[in-house]
This record gives sequence, C-alpha cells and structure tokens, in this order.
Amino acid sequence: MKKSTKAVLLSAFIFPGAGHVYLKKYSSGIALLCASLAAIYYMISQAVEESLRIVEQMQNGSVQPDVAAVMELASKQPAGSEAYLVNIASAVLLICWVIGIIDSYRVGRVSDNDDAA
Repeated sequence: MKKSTKAVLLSAFIFPGAGHVYLKKYSSGIALLCASLAAIYYMISQAVEESLRIVEQMQNGSVQPDVAAVMELASKQPAGSEAYLVNIASAVLLICWVIGIIDSYRVGRVSDNDDAA
C-alpha cells in the first residue's frame, strides 16, 4: 500500500494529523492534532457542564428525575455565545479533519514520487 493511501486512511479514520505524523511531517501533524483536541475538549466540557446543570436541577427538585423530563432538558439547544462557540469548535474540528485528509494525500503523493524516482 502506498504511503499516500496509508496517510489518508490514518487522517480520515483515526484522527486529524495522524497521517502527517506517519509521513514524518511532525510540525503540521502536531498542529492539526492540537487544534482538533482543543475543539473536542471544548465541546466535551460544554456537554459536561450542561449535564451538571441538569443534575443540579434534579437535586434541587425543580426537575423530576424522569427520563422524559431529562431528555427534554438535554435536547434544548444552547443559546447565545455558548452556541456560537460550540459551532466554532465544531467547524474547527471539521476543517482540521478535511485539511488533514487532503494535505496528507498531497504530502504522501510527493513522498511516493520521491520513493519511485
């Protein structure tokens, strides 16, 4: 299997930047990894924060510990700057993933051509 194919598969199915690390392009691989991890960290921290709010409401008695009530609270869309920042984090993750796939293919093709010559 060609290096470019392996790099694309790593970037597409493992994590953004994994293909670059495989191709020994550590600076760009680590940059993509860090940006993706930061976006994922922010999205997870917001989800945990919302979950803790729901648990606090259940402990205070303002929400019944009923599956339907909890699902209703959990399905509410965030509003304001919180929603905006979650959308930005999602976009950053998606962009990193696409850049990782396309650029690892490009770099892998150059490496494949250098190996063939």
